[in-house]
Amino acid sequence: MEHLHKEEKIKKNKINQPGSCCSHDEPVHSDDDGHDHGHSADSGWFRMFLPAIISFVLLLIGIGFDQYFEQNWFSGPVRIAWYVIAYLPVGFPVLKEAYESIRKGDVFSEFFLMSIATIGAFAIGEFPEGVAVMLFYTIGENFQGLAVSRAKSNIKSLLDQRPDEVSVLENNVATKVKAADVAIGAIVQLKAGEKLGLDGELLSDSASFNTAALTGESKPDTKVKGEAVLAGMINGSTIALVKVTAAYNDSKLSKILEMVQNAVTKKAPAELFIRKFAKIYTPIVVYLAIAICLLPMLFVSDYVFSDWLYRALVFLVISCPCALVISIPLGYFGGIGAASKNGILFKGSNFLDSISTIQNVVMDKTGTMTEGVFKVQEVIIQDGFDKDEILKLVNVLESQSTHPVATAIHNYVGQIDSSILLKNVEEISGHGLKAEIDGKELHVGNFKLMDKFSIAYHVDPNAVVYTTIAIAYDNKFAGYLTIADEIKADAQEAVTKLKALGVKVTMLSGDKINVVQFVAKTLDITNAFGDLLPEDKVNQLNEIKAKNETVAFVGDGVNDAPVIALSTVGIAMGGLGSDATIETADVVIQDDKPSKIPMAINIGKQTKKIVWQNITLAFVVKAVVLILGAGGLATMWEAVFADVGVALLAILNAVRIQKMKF
Repeated sequence: MEHLHKEEKIKKNKINQPGSCCSHDEPVHSDDDGHDHGHSADSGWFRMFLPAIISFVLLLIGIGFDQYFEQNWFSGPVRIAWYVIAYLPVGFPVLKEAYESIRKGDVFSEFFLMSIATIGAFAIGEFPEGVAVMLFYTIGENFQGLAVSRAKSNIKSLLDQRPDEVSVLENNVATKVKAADVAIGAIVQLKAGEKLGLDGELLSDSASFNTAALTGESKPDTKVKGEAVLAGMINGSTIALVKVTAAYNDSKLSKILEMVQNAVTKKAPAELFIRKFAKIYTPIVVYLAIAICLLPMLFVSDYVFSDWLYRALVFLVISCPCALVISIPLGYFGGIGAASKNGILFKGSNFLDSISTIQNVVMDKTGTMTEGVFKVQEVIIQDGFDKDEILKLVNVLESQSTHPVATAIHNYVGQIDSSILLKNVEEISGHGLKAEIDGKELHVGNFKLMDKFSIAYHVDPNAVVYTTIAIAYDNKFAGYLTIADEIKADAQEAVTKLKALGVKVTMLSGDKINVVQFVAKTLDITNAFGDLLPEDKVNQLNEIKAKNETVAFVGDGVNDAPVIALSTVGIAMGGLGSDATIETADVVIQDDKPSKIPMAINIGKQTKKIVWQNITLAFVVKAVVLILGAGGLATMWEAVFADVGVALLAILNAVRIQKMKF
């Protein structure tokens, strides 16, 4: 992860194109050789387009001398030299790339196609057209670079969200320290307007944070003492103190950046197809061009070599598959950028494709459709047990868990009694916790935990409306707590929009069935199942997959990781989500809003739609002009439109997704 915060590498942001338009990678941070489609913002438009401007001016003057202001001196070697000089600013970089590609064994590159097409035009005396083809090709490449930079801008903004230095408090003195060197437990002082460099816990009573860069949410988020704050958040108007809880490289933002960096390596099926297609297609059109030039001499009585060579050159210019191999990755990258702007992270363009075809969304309840912030409602302790003593024991045991229920109990009971020593602490998945205290066993969890250890109780769990936490001490039922959770404000909107997209919604939860059904009824979810163990969730998911239907699972807990791994697309809630779930998921929703689920599906659908529009446009236009070129009905000017023009149209279409409202 160290490379992620090296400013020089981040700012270069080049597309590495190893010698071939058939081998265009998506934009990556690279300083390797290869044709540069990306350009530093510092260079500016003028510097980028200066060679093209020089060539364009010289070309216009040359055409003027040829057609409108004939000069006696503008002929022979002088005329040739003029057009050669006009050609070099745009042609030399391409000729150099063609040479480098051939030296590496990649003969059939776009640079080679453009080089032989333009040199061939010069060879048959079509000097203005030779310059024009290379000029418009270069302009097209520059616009591709600008489009790529724009597509990357949303994601690049994430790379600037993590400061390299933080102010660490030692003996009430703030010292600037490299964020990577700060130890867990250190106290960081955050001034108004400063960005937090590490994940931590707020020590100040309250503070307001701008989380727009992480979540896409412009409204300030007020945190209170004890709540988690994340790297990349910007402090509001007061000084805040934060206790560091994760190392620099382990912060959620670091993991998000790593996901974004790695996203470009996971290609969508359409990209993989076009790459394979282009590798076969490009050599074929070169051989066809040779055939167009030479074969007619066997069949055509008035064969003129220069005429057929011209047709072959037109054919070559048209054949370059740049429109496909640039605009398609750009379309997917634009989709990833649009999603990240809205606080949704796709780990690869293949997941944009997958999510666009989702037929079922299966979601966890707690932390996904509900806030995951529990509050203790009532405490029922059996006669014969000391209520305060039991709650102290439960508080100590629950401190071993990261589950929201543990936080609710801690907030209710208060300070943990450090004099209570636990032995043999064990978390029983889908049931709860058990431990040994002074030779006696303590069980805290759901009523299935009581059943598992044959502990008798005289309570009907289904009669209790809220989530219940059963307690047993010394193998005797000691009572229970009830805990309530709130439904998220946008949960209903999420379900409504999913249904509007034709997606079936199912809720699975380890919580008791009556609580799950209450939430499901409130949200108008027909299929809802409770009292599920992690393996039960897996079975439910497999039942849906057995119908040959695609399914996305949305969850946040450690227990959700296996189901997320099995689903067609796994979606994790990134704020409350466990590291295991976020690591396993294909898509991460940073602000935990369920309304982002239908938004993610819609972004996937729009991206795929744009990609296929580009594929259709490029194939249709190129096919028509290829046929016209082979028949001698298309000139170099039509060829330029078929290549550069279609590429630009496809690119403009691809970047359109970044302007869309989802």
